[in-house]
Amino acid sequence: MKRKLSSSRRDFVKKLSLGTAAASFASLIPGSVSGTPPVFMKKTYPERKISANDKIRLATIGFGIQGIGDSLTATKVSGVEFVAACDLYQGRLERAKELFGKDVFTTRDYREILSRKDIDAVIIAAPDHWHKTIAIAALNAGKAVYLEKPMIKYIEEGHELIDVWKKTAGILQVGSQGMSSVGNAKAREMFRAGAIGDLVMVEIFNDRFSSEGAWQYPVPPDASPETIDFDTFLDSAPKVPYDPVRFFRWRNYQDYGTGVAGDLFVHSFSTLHFVTGSKGPVAARSTGGIRYWKDGRDVPDILMALYDFPETSMHPAFNAILRINFVAGNGGGSGFRLIGSEGVLNVGTNKVTVQNRKPGMKPSGYSLKAYTEKMQEAIREEYDRKYGKTVPGIPEETVFQAPPGYLGAHYDHFHRFFETMRGNDFIVEDPIYGLRAAGAALLANLSYFGHKTVYWDAEKMKLT
Repeated sequence: MKRKLSSSRRDFVKKLSLGTAAASFASLIPGSVSGTPPVFMKKTYPERKISANDKIRLATIGFGIQGIGDSLTATKVSGVEFVAACDLYQGRLERAKELFGKDVFTTRDYREILSRKDIDAVIIAAPDHWHKTIAIAALNAGKAVYLEKPMIKYIEEGHELIDVWKKTAGILQVGSQGMSSVGNAKAREMFRAGAIGDLVMVEIFNDRFSSEGAWQYPVPPDASPETIDFDTFLDSAPKVPYDPVRFFRWRNYQDYGTGVAGDLFVHSFSTLHFVTGSKGPVAARSTGGIRYWKDGRDVPDILMALYDFPETSMHPAFNAILRINFVAGNGGGSGFRLIGSEGVLNVGTNKVTVQNRKPGMKPSGYSLKAYTEKMQEAIREEYDRKYGKTVPGIPEETVFQAPPGYLGAHYDHFHRFFETMRGNDFIVEDPIYGLRAAGAALLANLSYFGHKTVYWDAEKMKLT
């Protein structure tokens, strides 16, 4: 029986036929991207904290690769001034002064940052095992918090952080930077307009074929117990002798990081939940191993996970397949595909593509060759009657591209964070949203290390 287009998909097809669906991304650029936030993102803050004419004074805790990238992007936003940096390696504190000037305040103790009354907001880009502790302290100190993903190292930490966030009525945005991109906004709009019909499955992959992609970061020759506060770095992790490799390549170790799931899967879930309106999966099973980077790490360099998502008012039940591959080779790349009954939605931060499924079911010469010429013609006519020859108005591919001059997803995410501080926007990835993304990602670790399927209550954000 021929599948009927949903009313929303008919509307989408009509827009395509009129040429209006391929409108510019201009209406989605910060300043107008906000619109009305989805119900699950709405939060009212008690007061307007920073006036439009005041500078927002910013500090970064954890001034490594991501911390520096965050800081440079954040200070591109008008009205933001970088004033302080905290890190446990002396060389990074010197780097802060190189980048932002000799007057930048530097320290190895994050509490000195939080005690300063002249700092309005902090970026927390410390290793994962420090996220909860510093974020809670920052909220209690009255700072607006930009907390790098994954929001937490352990699922139970997320509930502690949510409780403090609610109690303080503070501003906290999790740093999955693609969340505020025009690509996400357009993908969400298209998905909910029925661009691909019913969602069937999701396929997400990220292949990194380089040493840096596999977290083999350089260890500086001046690394020593004098230039690194290694004991503080360990915090509540098991005590081990000074080891600069653990300090600079902490993502390779379960004691401090969350592996590929916490580093990369979490981005996927942030976007997937945003686009589809899902709160998360109900089950996960994963496999993988250390296949190439046998460098002392204890987290896999290949991880593949299958997630089961339940039916909701926004979509039918579907499966999501996620894969990370750090094994050396040629090529590489990434992909994010929502596969539906009527087409495929390819999601990027700057570009979104809809590939429409060719209508009907057409037998090819492969199956028809078993029949006479007369019967082949009869079969073709029967298929045309049942399934139709065409669906008017649907091009094979529709591409939406960010306009020239677009500053990117990372900038968008910080723009939204600072505009929320000024009372002009809303946080797109608050701690509840952040836990749903991190929790779903961390299920892959629990399955991999536990050698079992794990089950998740996405509403309560708890294991079942």
